[in-house]
Amino acid sequence: MELTLSIVYGSVRTARKGILAARFLEKKLKERNIRTHFIDPMEYRLPLLDKMYKEYSPGTAPDVMEKLASLFKESDGFLIVTGEYNNSIPPALKNLLDHFQTEYFFKPSAIASYSAGSFGGARSSVHLRIILGELGMPAISSILPFPVIGSYFDNDLNPKNEKGLASTKRFIDEFIWYAEAYKSQRNKGIPY
Repeated sequence: MELTLSIVYGSVRTARKGILAARFLEKKLKERNIRTHFIDPMEYRLPLLDKMYKEYSPGTAPDVMEKLASLFKESDGFLIVTGEYNNSIPPALKNLLDHFQTEYFFKPSAIASYSAGSFGGARSSVHLRIILGELGMPAISSILPFPVIGSYFDNDLNPKNEKGLASTKRFIDEFIWYAEAYKSQRNKGIPY
């Protein structure tokens, strides 16, 4: 089944290390011939939330919102790559996600997290799972953490620890399974 997945990265910091995890996951999805949209808040600069995309009359939303809405509508699922800021998610990620809603409905999400410490952003994943469910894109059960992100990858963007490849494969396998299942059901119609 043909799939399009959006990778949504959440940091706007100057010396971003988490972008390595996001690009690694993009590479792994492309190796499986999955079409991807890479959503980076440094490229898609949204204002602080005032009006959601759905609150604009058709064709009147700012160009960046129109572009993102189009990419999200095309997507069959969302792989969210989050850092951990004070035990929660980055503010840029929350702001980006909150601008949209119906574009996410009945599509699964998957959470990859990272941090400078040994827990790999696990605490932010707990908060993010609740947010994603509320937005209509429930998260798969697995979470993919990237601990000590600054030294996790080699120069070719491969995990230095072989367990990283095995856990990534399993995570992506599960995400694709859910994306295909949801797409199959959406093709039959939605419950309301």
